Amino acid sequence: MEGSRFLAASAVLVLALAFSMASAYDPSPLQDFCVAMNDPKNAVFVNGKFCKNPNLTVADDFSFSGLNIPGNTENRVRSNVTLLNVDRIPGLNTLGISLARLDFAPNGGLNPPHTHPRATEILVVIEGTLYVGFVTSNPNRLITKVLYPGDVFVFPIGLIHFQFNVGKTNAVAFAGLSSQNPGVITIANAVFGSNPSINPDVLAKAFQLDKNVVTSLQKLFWDSN
Repeated sequence: MEGSRFLAASAVLVLALAFSMASAYDPSPLQDFCVAMNDPKNAVFVNGKFCKNPNLTVADDFSFSGLNIPGNTENRVRSNVTLLNVDRIPGLNTLGISLARLDFAPNGGLNPPHTHPRATEILVVIEGTLYVGFVTSNPNRLITKVLYPGDVFVFPIGLIHFQFNVGKTNAVAFAGLSSQNPGVITIANAVFGSNPSINPDVLAKAFQLDKNVVTSLQKLFWDSN
């Protein structure tokens, strides 16, 4: 009898944990699509966006042109990310997917260490040679690989990761992300370029730096890629 009760209690616990994990992500949609719109009049609010009347949707709600055009890499990190999320393709709303084109200048174009708080990323290299990697949660283990055209790499949800062009030519990659709005936190920008600034004493102690070095870093202009 006691064994049966234990098994029943364990089953309830497992189901509760499974339900809690499932509910942490977007629920399954109950309609074919929910085209995002900014006008709340006569619309339904779903997952951060208002839904357009399905009878008024058009092909342009589900399409984007120009991803064949290289992004401008004339910036400090010498890379560019063209993200096609729900803000660029309204029809992605509630579908749990988005796409990005990544362009890297030769000899050191960098997509700096960053995280996507709401998405796993899968990246495929089209041109060039990229050194990519991510850092696991504690203990912080670095996992890296050099990728060539046709190679694929996965960055797990929420983990810090980067891509770096180690070749002498331009590099191009495409990435799929498991959210219509994956979000991005660029580590250096968030730590040293937040508004308002983090107390320099906090950062000096956290990074074991001289406070003057911290204040100098906080004065830099931090690019968002």
